Amino acid sequence: MDITVYRPGELTAADRAAWTALQSKAHLDGSPQLANPFLSPEFAIAVGRCRRGVRVAVVREDGEPAAFFPFQKSATGVGRAVGLGVSDSQGVVHRPGFTWDAEQLLRACGLAVWEFDHLVEGQTPFEAGASGTFPSPVMDIDQGYEAYLSRLRQQSPKFTRTTLAKERKLDREHDGVRYVHDERDPAALRALMAWKSAQYRRTGRSDRFAHEWINRLVQHLFHSRSESFAGVLSVLYADGRPVAAHFGLRSERVLACWFPAYDPAFAKYSPGLILHLRMAEAAAADGIAYLDLGRGQKEYKDSLKTREIFVSEGWVTRRHPVAIGHRARRAPVRALRNTVLARPELFEPADRLLKRIGKIRSRK
Repeated sequence: MDITVYRPGELTAADRAAWTALQSKAHLDGSPQLANPFLSPEFAIAVGRCRRGVRVAVVREDGEPAAFFPFQKSATGVGRAVGLGVSDSQGVVHRPGFTWDAEQLLRACGLAVWEFDHLVEGQTPFEAGASGTFPSPVMDIDQGYEAYLSRLRQQSPKFTRTTLAKERKLDREHDGVRYVHDERDPAALRALMAWKSAQYRRTGRSDRFAHEWINRLVQHLFHSRSESFAGVLSVLYADGRPVAAHFGLRSERVLACWFPAYDPAFAKYSPGLILHLRMAEAAAADGIAYLDLGRGQKEYKDSLKTREIFVSEGWVTRRHPVAIGHRARRAPVRALRNTVLARPELFEPADRLLKRIGKIRSRK
């Protein structure tokens, strides 16, 4: 393998086009998971504008690009998936039949270890390092919205009936109810970020928008638009103002759900659920195959999903003291978190505690 490492901005137009072409054909080549927008060159470039150490390894065979491996690298050789913590899809984007030696790739990238938490399926050379595999719910809309809604009525009849009734109630009780699938008004994005920050604080979670680099990343992606990639802000309006919104990323065939939130004053209408159904309808009309709701156990995801794909977390390592030290620090934290999330008798009291802490924080 001929492996060359670049900063994202150093990629040639030809390399970026080859990367995009691999994603465009992924569903035809039996690897639809590689079409996720978090695996796109645009996402790597955007993170590279906001974070140090972002690199892309380009693997060539017979002079032609065969694979692209985006990663972040520290000065000590600790590697992480690009945007670790906010990226919902990670791995090597490659041509059909291509395989690689994980240790050789890490050595060429100057990495002692590469950490991931959303490794897509089919990454065989990396899967040996996986410490856990988790479902990521999906809404299939490749047969059209009506086919999806019909399936939803069969598998979740009460949920579907209740949600559609709440949508009609919202329309009766408020003026100007409308949905904009691709809103370009920055004020709507600011409203979404404010709601999401408040939700994080209210539930005792870490506020992602308290990190300046995440704010800058979202703002940059909001203005990113091409035929193969875009940041999409979807907004549900009532009484002339936003009541629910979602910001996610779109590739040619996948809409990756990312930051959903709503105005708590409209909670009785379940505007977030109404929004997701409207998103599915509009995305189906645009030729999107599915919405990836992302890893995480949430009741609304279970109600909306048609199936699940799977992502893994773990580490790929070389025999190196830095790798040993990094894994020794990170493994216990990950194991404890996953144990709590997987066991209701532990998760429920932990969740209640976080919400109590959130209430205290919200009063300050």
